[in-house]
Amino acid sequence: MPATSSSDLLRLATAGSVDDGKSTLIGRLLHDAKAILADQLDDLRGRDGELDLSRLTDGLRAEREQGITIDVAYRYFATATRSFILADTPGHVQYTRNMVTGASTADLAIVLVDARSGVVEQTRRHAFIASLLGIPHLVVAVNKMDLVDYSEEAFDAVVRDFCAFRSQLAVHDTAFVPISALRGDNVVERSEAMPWYGGLALLEHLETVEVQGDRNLSELRFPVQYVIRDGESDYRGYAGQVAGGVLRPGDEVLVLPSERVSTVASVDTFDGPLDAAVPPMSVTVRLADDLDVSRGDLICGPSDRPALARDLTADVCWMADAPLRAGGRYAIKHATHTARAIVEALEGREPAPAELTLNDIGRVRLRTSKPLAFDPYAHNRSTGSFILIDEATNDTVGAGMITAA
Repeated sequence: MPATSSSDLLRLATAGSVDDGKSTLIGRLLHDAKAILADQLDDLRGRDGELDLSRLTDGLRAEREQGITIDVAYRYFATATRSFILADTPGHVQYTRNMVTGASTADLAIVLVDARSGVVEQTRRHAFIASLLGIPHLVVAVNKMDLVDYSEEAFDAVVRDFCAFRSQLAVHDTAFVPISALRGDNVVERSEAMPWYGGLALLEHLETVEVQGDRNLSELRFPVQYVIRDGESDYRGYAGQVAGGVLRPGDEVLVLPSERVSTVASVDTFDGPLDAAVPPMSVTVRLADDLDVSRGDLICGPSDRPALARDLTADVCWMADAPLRAGGRYAIKHATHTARAIVEALEGREPAPAELTLNDIGRVRLRTSKPLAFDPYAHNRSTGSFILIDEATNDTVGAGMITAA
């Protein structure tokens, strides 16, 4: 049976320059992993009868006409050992916001590099974005090895060029795999065409990469999403998803922003109570004391509480046509909490930029209408991220990663 538990789930995203073969690679993974239905296979065949695997994810008409990826395409598949949610993200600079959206929840990023052209500007850009998003695992897939006669020297040149700037990335696990997505070399099974390569095939690496250790189990973070009440039994529980630490009955907890202390009476699910809950489990918590707790509050440990402040600094990816400028006012959604925010200043380069335009990423200082309980994004991706919303249109215009209070 395919793996289905959350502990066996790997979220991954592909990135790379235009024509590096991202969509073909995903099609090859799904095809060789027997995850394509018969009617889908018929649709992938061109007039000459050859399979065009990129058509599996390039679903928009504009994508097929231009031969590029524009929107984020998600695909779900499973092997005997692990389940996967795979996001195919665009390579064009003008679709950076789409890449940020698709890769924001990924455990691993696959950055494709064309073996003929080597490491280019977009390779570095996507690697830095993956690092900025806090993706802990990176695979550099050197594609189109068949077009360089499976040359070990061409592969080594890519590895050498990538390693020249790898120290600037906040990614501590990087693997390099030479592949041919079109022919299937080293994608699902190891290729005899590259006997000099002694590592795993790409799918083997994806099946065995360890992601359990990436979770923060030391600091409890439980954003309250919903209050569940039952008038007949006086039941009052707080539903949400564990964002950090371990939640156990009997543990002392602190509720923010009220700063009231209580004890966990039980951790409930539809199937019954639990002895413990860890990220990313969705549970309902009952407290021993009758406190005023509502949606947007955060339950945490008394000794490892997050920052509680109205002023914060964040790296923001701007997603709107109208630019972000100092003085701009937006709604801010952080975890389950919603408030209003004003842009106090843009920081970073000297001199600081006057504005952020579509697809720009820059450092911004914000002040919120009420205190938010947050961690630095590098510490906790759930409590360290937010989105900015244009209240006039209700459009999401920015995604932020908190760096400091």
